[in-house]
Amino acid sequence: MRITVIGRGNLGGGLATLWEAAGHDVTRLGREGGDVADADVVLVAVPGDTVAAALDGVTGIDGKTVIDATNRYGVEPPTGFASNAEYVKSRVAGPTAKSFNINYASLFPRLREARVRPGNLWCGDAEVREVVEQLNRDAGYDPIHVGPLDRAAAQEALVTTVFDIGQGIGEFVYRMVPIEEL
Repeated sequence: MRITVIGRGNLGGGLATLWEAAGHDVTRLGREGGDVADADVVLVAVPGDTVAAALDGVTGIDGKTVIDATNRYGVEPPTGFASNAEYVKSRVAGPTAKSFNINYASLFPRLREARVRPGNLWCGDAEVREVVEQLNRDAGYDPIHVGPLDRAAAQEALVTTVFDIGQGIGEFVYRMVPIEEL
């Protein structure tokens, strides 16, 4: 799969490395932006309050499949939108998902050490499900679908709780499975 990652920080850069190791062709874009026309899927992994500027800096994104991994820690979504993910969809007009925002990017290099795969929450449009779940597995996660894209605001708000838990126990991963699988 050809993936373009917008954002070279811990989240974007970390996922790019994991996906390259899984055999994907990954292009990394930073603040300078660039053309994403050749991508099968685009990951937006920038600070939550810079999503508009990041999208302004790219061309060829119209109609693309997009995964929004931004966090809204301490910031609000763009005016008129309940979530960054819904804003991204309005700009791209393509299948959109929210994923990879409820995990500690600093733990990406250690995912393969886990006895069992950790989980990763995602929500989004039905037509993006196969791609998002494949990229979750290729990164080392079991995908946990939480519903359509209108659930993105709740998923984005969850990051505050995750950071609060992390202050008590340190960085962590999570797994949600039926009890008989434990």
